[in-house]
Amino acid sequence: MDSINNLLNLDTINQQIREMEYAVRGPIPIRATQLAQELKSGVQKPFEEVIRANIGDCHAMDQKPITFFRQVLSGVLSPDKYLSNSEIPEDVKQRISLLLTELGGKSVGAYSDASGVEIIRRHVAEYIEERDGIASDWQSIVLTTGASEGAKAMLSFMNSGSSDGIPTGVMVPIPQYPLYSATICELSMHLIPYYLDEDNEWALSIDELQRSLNESKANCKPKAIVVINPGNPTGSVLTRNNIEDIIKFAKQNNLLIIADEVYQHNIWKSGAKFYSFKKVMHELNVKLELVSMMSASKGFMGECGLRGGYLEICNFDPQVKAVFFKMLSARLCSSILGQIAMDCVVKPPVKGSPSYDIFIKEKQEILDSLQKRAKLVADTFNSIPGIVSNPVAGAMYAFPKIELPEKLIKMAEEKQQKPDFFYAMTLLERTGICVVPGSGFGQIPGTYHFRTTILPQTDKMEKMMNKFKEFHLKFLDEFN
Repeated sequence: MDSINNLLNLDTINQQIREMEYAVRGPIPIRATQLAQELKSGVQKPFEEVIRANIGDCHAMDQKPITFFRQVLSGVLSPDKYLSNSEIPEDVKQRISLLLTELGGKSVGAYSDASGVEIIRRHVAEYIEERDGIASDWQSIVLTTGASEGAKAMLSFMNSGSSDGIPTGVMVPIPQYPLYSATICELSMHLIPYYLDEDNEWALSIDELQRSLNESKANCKPKAIVVINPGNPTGSVLTRNNIEDIIKFAKQNNLLIIADEVYQHNIWKSGAKFYSFKKVMHELNVKLELVSMMSASKGFMGECGLRGGYLEICNFDPQVKAVFFKMLSARLCSSILGQIAMDCVVKPPVKGSPSYDIFIKEKQEILDSLQKRAKLVADTFNSIPGIVSNPVAGAMYAFPKIELPEKLIKMAEEKQQKPDFFYAMTLLERTGICVVPGSGFGQIPGTYHFRTTILPQTDKMEKMMNKFKEFHLKFLDEFN
């Protein structure tokens, strides 16, 4: 048989993709999948199940879907059955009929406009107007395949390095959600890291932003600053004063703001509040280019697999905006079911409608349970010697700092592993608990962290915390 002379090998593929890292789905989650398969096939382990606390996938952790969302989604797929069913609430039928009227051939199998179904874009604009009390132009709304597609599209769009030879720089918080570093690497852009202040509940320091920006200018052309609020992986919520400072900093340094606001429904700490960058910018009477993103995957909805999201662009030059929309046309459109999931998020049942009471009950139960778990996780970590956690003020993650003995650090280095990776992999192998090492998100050199979600349901979360505490104390004993 002829041998294959492969055109593609590790030297001829895109080297930027080869270098790209995405820890949330990296070696530890891959091993977690293998362990789950081994358990399923009867292999004996020191644990009965793998607890996937590595990724913000709500429904994978047994969160129940919102009834209204699923009824609308089922109805647009099978309108003949749903519209004639007397048991389906009238407001659900009305939404199904409205959405189908706006779709080509009255079918979710048809393409939409590249930017999304018009009526859903209008509903998104109405949601933003109600949230912020200021106008939103539906023609500046793009419906995306999750917020991730919006972020990647904007980073790609602003990347001018190939034309002028100077890498485009993007300021990214450290620790950060690795979508940003991975995309920046893939696009041969320049990541400008700025460290969040762990001792101040992960706030942004303007002095740190200025230091980071100043040091980057010899290596790139800085164009944008990414802000994740509420924070991933930190679980932080920015104060209004902090947001004002960031806007003023961006204005002074002519930076586009990319506001990742997908966790805007997830606020747990008493006194904390979500402020959109758009609203604060308007109230400061400051005009600068802003991109904000929202998703159907997080919040109380958790519809990760449907891949629904939106992007709003503000204060773009009209000609530039036209080119951005032209770029989007090449992707045809985002998933219609994802767009419809987003419609349910931004236009839920209204008070007095048949679906309202059950919707509010389901939404509040999910949010109340997440708030309880946020407190449980932070309190448990802070009760363990050698671990310190900030409050889980928002989002759905904790990012505690761990003190690791020198003996453990040296052993990890001998294995050519980062110490927090070694810690997290050992945790997985001994307990079945899957978390992501802090090195996958970035951290101040010499410090060690890990990220865990708060998504396991309360009984499983309590079990996980007890197992974690037992593991940590025994494991560190081995190295002391």
